Amino acid sequence: MKGGSVKNVNSKAELENEVAEGNSVIVHFWAGWCEASKHMDQVFTHLSTDLPHAVFLRVEAEEQPEISEAYSVSAVPYFVFFKGGKVVDTLEGADPSSLANKVSKLAGSVSPNEPAAPASLGLAAGATILETVKELASSNGTSSAILQSSTGSADDLDKKLEQLVHSHPVMLFMKGTPEEPKCGFSQKVVDILKKEKIKFGSFDILSDQEVREGLKKFSNWPTYPQLYCKGELVGGCDIAIAMHESGELKGVFTDHGIETGDTTEGKPNEAGAGKGGISESTGLSSSLTSRLETVINSSPVMLFMKGKPEEPKCGFSRKAVEILKQEQVEFKSFDILNDDEVRQGLKVYSNWSSFPQLYIKGELIGGSDIMLEMQKSGELKKVLAEKGVKAQETLQDRLKKLINSSPVTLFMKGTPDAPRCGFSSKVVNALREEGVSFGSFDILSDDEVRQGLKTFSKWPTYPQLYYKGELVGGCDIVLEMKNSGELKSTLSE
Repeated sequence: MKGGSVKNVNSKAELENEVAEGNSVIVHFWAGWCEASKHMDQVFTHLSTDLPHAVFLRVEAEEQPEISEAYSVSAVPYFVFFKGGKVVDTLEGADPSSLANKVSKLAGSVSPNEPAAPASLGLAAGATILETVKELASSNGTSSAILQSSTGSADDLDKKLEQLVHSHPVMLFMKGTPEEPKCGFSQKVVDILKKEKIKFGSFDILSDQEVREGLKKFSNWPTYPQLYCKGELVGGCDIAIAMHESGELKGVFTDHGIETGDTTEGKPNEAGAGKGGISESTGLSSSLTSRLETVINSSPVMLFMKGKPEEPKCGFSRKAVEILKQEQVEFKSFDILNDDEVRQGLKVYSNWSSFPQLYIKGELIGGSDIMLEMQKSGELKKVLAEKGVKAQETLQDRLKKLINSSPVTLFMKGTPDAPRCGFSSKVVNALREEGVSFGSFDILSDDEVRQGLKTFSKWPTYPQLYYKGELVGGCDIVLEMKNSGELKSTLSE
């Protein structure tokens, strides 16, 4: 393939053939609905022009689930770097500087010690790259004069953030844009501001990693969206909702001399004016709307995905399932590949064009990208707790509770009054003869505990005796301790 262009890959075999030739290959996994992907693709295209010796490939991540799964793609934009037929590096997220630097190193045109930062991207990708980086950071219309190199000092970043929060009397830092919010929480705050008829500026924090991370420290507020009034932080989604419902938000705006009126952002989107980004008037039939609402509310945590949790059909769905399992959350799922009516209808109903889609207590949270960011920031755990969704008790947690249910706990076959094996009977008799009070658990009644405790304690047989959460031992050890006079003193320390 000639350098200086980007080729779309349409099959796993096609990608494998390109990689097998041993050239320097960079693959951009992207999605058409993701603005960050589109911006990074501009960067990617410029790099292909300036570095013609490398092979640049593009994969539509959701349309090619086999390829995405093979390279563990769970979020876009995502880049995989090949050399000599092997994966040598990866990059996740919208980071033009890192992309240019990694591509340059792979193609061998820049010293490994010379980072291709935005101020010097011409080394790697020509002069046009700098303008693309600026466009990426300013995709919401913020003045480019505010934007500075990501290699600037902490003072430069603070000045940039100070300018941003004061750039409009009411300023919203959100995921996506007012016309296309990228999470349900951002959607809610946009809806509130429109209902309040407040003119506001916005900044898409997904387009600028420096602002995204820097503002968390600047405001001492770890999550998004963040709403500011005259440069002062009002709060996030929950606070905005509470203040809106109590009428306090309007009072804050009035106190700061901000007049209400028709917003420059236009009327609320029909597909974004309802609760949690769900439209109040979608144009869907009442029967389909009723069906969607029934499915969404069929579980406190509901995941619409491609495939099933035990067999996801795309990397994004697999990642969503992994996140929920890591959070130890019980959830139900719906395979949208088996029902095109739900698949197409839910896109309209939720104003969210891709899958998976996660709902908590009937409210849209977002897709795998949003879930991953919320998990990393701790926001997902917080939302689940606020919605009253408790983490499932793991087997390990359950075993610890059982072990500590009494100061002395005996895991045995049967019960103290009716032991089901001679070894258990002997330990029960030894404890009673020593006058030791104890609790017991019949491992024959619960195979999960029976097998799990062997691994937990690293002791393969029963009975097992515990004191204050620590394993004492089995039948032989208990009888030896009784005969030596140690048993009673040990269990009463």
